[in-house]
Amino acid sequence: MSAQQSGSGIQTVDVVCLGESMVTFLPSRPGRLADVPSFGRTIGGAESNVACALALAGHRAKWVSRVGADGFGTHLLDAIGAYGVDVSDVHRDPHRPTGIYFRTADDRDDATHEVAYYRAGSAASAMSPKTVEREALFGARALHLSGITAALSADCLALMRTLCTPAEDRPLLSFDVNHRPGLWSSSEEGARVLLDLARGADLVFVGEDEAEAAWGVRGGVRAVREALPEPAVLVVKQGASGATVFAEGPAGEEGGDEIHHVPAPRVDVVAPVGAGDAFAAGFLSATLRGLDVPLRLRHGHLTAAAALTVPGDVAAVPARHHADELAALDADAWGRLRLGPGWTETGPHQEVWTA
Repeated sequence: MSAQQSGSGIQTVDVVCLGESMVTFLPSRPGRLADVPSFGRTIGGAESNVACALALAGHRAKWVSRVGADGFGTHLLDAIGAYGVDVSDVHRDPHRPTGIYFRTADDRDDATHEVAYYRAGSAASAMSPKTVEREALFGARALHLSGITAALSADCLALMRTLCTPAEDRPLLSFDVNHRPGLWSSSEEGARVLLDLARGADLVFVGEDEAEAAWGVRGGVRAVREALPEPAVLVVKQGASGATVFAEGPAGEEGGDEIHHVPAPRVDVVAPVGAGDAFAAGFLSATLRGLDVPLRLRHGHLTAAAALTVPGDVAAVPARHHADELAALDADAWGRLRLGPGWTETGPHQEVWTA
């Protein structure tokens, strides 16, 4: 019996994450890609990152995608499956390769940071409404997507449009905008597509700076909400200052949204890669657990802090009781919180993490 089936045959998956994952090569030392002598192999992909973090947090997570019938595809399946993610609906493509990419070590220096992608014509770019089974996606409590998938090919865009069209049997649809102008042949077209897709989702994650870059939205978080009034829950990420969530009030309630802002804890950053995916995973985890909206934001920040304090895309998340304890701190203690490398492995004593 599949790990995702109960004895009665009812699906028990918490979250399905659909999107491309690639083999990532991290440099052995800082410097230009031209000068780095060797690279270590790991994995990277926005949606699979979310699936891994959710599985580590104790949820039943499934990753749906396509990989090549090559060694890199095998590595992705083995590595992502090792986090406890169900990979049974990832298809092997005998004609297309698995995507790979290389990046420099210093991700905090925009002037010198380099990323080299080798993903054109990848197996994942062949995802479409015909190649991805609806049953693999809709048998969960939530379906998580990102705007990256829409940029991979016309077929992928057709799939995303289908999934972002409201349907009665659709699970909670979570959408991370993930604006990547370099993936689109026209940045204007890409921005329009992402706005369209986000308007069809139930839960949307977008950065305040991302909304300005993609859609020219200025004027703060309320202006972002004005541009995206449709999603029941809109999370606007504000970098080191925190995040704000707009959540629709009870049906018919005068005044509309509940609005909550939660500052981010101070973090000794090792690398920023994967932090946005981790934030989405933490927020989704708390959503699935039925926690109050402010606590969802705190769990998002804590899971992001786990990713920020390691060099790779996927980090060990804090144990649930550990995260719950920190999320329950009063405002003053939360404001003093400071998290550094290894914080998820320390014991449950508040003073270990506070300045």
